[in-house]
Amino acid sequence: MSTRTPSRLPARTRPAEWADRLWKAVSVADEYAATAVVARALDEGVDPESVLLDVIAVVQARVGEEWAANRIGVAQEHAATAINERAVAALGTHPAARTTPSGRRITVACADGEWHALPARLLAEVLKLRGWQVDYLGAQVPAPHLIAHLHTTHAEAVALSGSIATRLPTAHAAITACQAIGVPVLVGGAAFGPGGRYATLLGADAWAPDARTAADLLARGPLPRPNPDHQQLDDLPHLADQEYTLVTRNSDALVRAVFTALHDAFPAVRSYDDLQRERTAQDLAHIVEFLATALYLGDEELFTGFLTWTARILTARGVPARSLPPALDLLAQELKDFPRAVRLLGCAVRALATEPATTAPTATDGTGADRPAADHLTAGNPV
Repeated sequence: MSTRTPSRLPARTRPAEWADRLWKAVSVADEYAATAVVARALDEGVDPESVLLDVIAVVQARVGEEWAANRIGVAQEHAATAINERAVAALGTHPAARTTPSGRRITVACADGEWHALPARLLAEVLKLRGWQVDYLGAQVPAPHLIAHLHTTHAEAVALSGSIATRLPTAHAAITACQAIGVPVLVGGAAFGPGGRYATLLGADAWAPDARTAADLLARGPLPRPNPDHQQLDDLPHLADQEYTLVTRNSDALVRAVFTALHDAFPAVRSYDDLQRERTAQDLAHIVEFLATALYLGDEELFTGFLTWTARILTARGVPARSLPPALDLLAQELKDFPRAVRLLGCAVRALATEPATTAPTATDGTGADRPAADHLTAGNPV
């Protein structure tokens, strides 16, 4: 029996036009109109996989771009994402998307701490359309629970999604845990860097830049069986210096110390209201979190890229980014006994000085979820 959807009349409207229609519904938070757009596209013969990847995913990317440019707020972004998730669910129940599983089974999940689940959901639905039996576990799956699930289901592979780079340490733990029981791991998402550079660094068995490529790769046959003796320290021997562990363990104290010292280094902080002070502390916590992740990976570009991105986000919101270097200098003083951390902080200060932020950032991973920081970053305060 074929696992493909039955042939239908050719679509009369291009996917880009359907994406425009869906955006109009999503942008005004009209869930009923959004799901109706998806249903009508399927009724008119648009391939379900194209609706997922060339319509819904394109609209989600636009959601991310609009947020980055400060044309929509966090609440609007979350509402739009929720509506796109409902659009995916509506597609899954449409007769045009019904398939017969072929017998191959895969688990699709997000790394522990990763709440951006839509990219993983899109992949799960594409694989279902191609005949896979898919166990979709959704957002934030702790490694022990993932392993317990694999012992029960005997899936032939895991597809692990990550959108935020700070979740890479937990993703690494999940990768090695899956490999320890003989299950290969395919990874994807913006967290794994341009060209999947961190996928290779963390020892993943395969990487794909998008859902369509991932499905094509899996269609070529089973992934190679992994080495069950693979250990995290084998990939990242620099972790032996304990800088990552110590910075992570003391992150709250670092944030408090830098925030207090900012009152003298950046006097404008003294006039902040309670909300601005709270969000300044949150932003400092993001900086420390990205610093720790860069220490984990031993990757300078991750941290400098985050800081220049943050400066662009600030600029898009009409907030001066000049407070970033003083905050980084203060953090370097607190970490003066950590040579890798000090070097990373110095690189970020130089990057901010030589590449001033003048334009708003854009989302580029096709899902709108490639923002380096949490959604509430820089909501009106200088840090």
